[in-house]
Amino acid sequence: MNLVDSSCWLEFFAGSTVGELVSEPIENTRQLIVPAIVIYEVFKKLLAEVGEDNAIMALAHMKQGKVVDLDSALAIQAAKIGFENKLALADSIIYATALQHDCLLWTQDKHFENMAHVRYFKKC
Repeated sequence: MNLVDSSCWLEFFAGSTVGELVSEPIENTRQLIVPAIVIYEVFKKLLAEVGEDNAIMALAHMKQGKVVDLDSALAIQAAKIGFENKLALADSIIYATALQHDCLLWTQDKHFENMAHVRYFKKC
């Protein structure tokens, strides 16, 4: 299973080099987990940068994977992970979701660079 974080989704939609590297897990929608908070972050950024119509088209692509909502059990696990690893709210939820679904997390977020189950790409 794969979980692509917001930074890599944005690179994918921008058609960058990192976007090309994450295209395989993104296009394999049967193995793709999408936390609702990633939808929020990507949609908000695209709304500001490329407008609502393009943001909605991106959202349609993201929703082809399995969307995971935040429930109380995941919130508690995310809080523990965030506390232990000094992660911000969204990062805690994303990582907890990845662990819960046995995913490889694809990211450009430096906080995850040396963590287990992570494929990290340096920002250019």
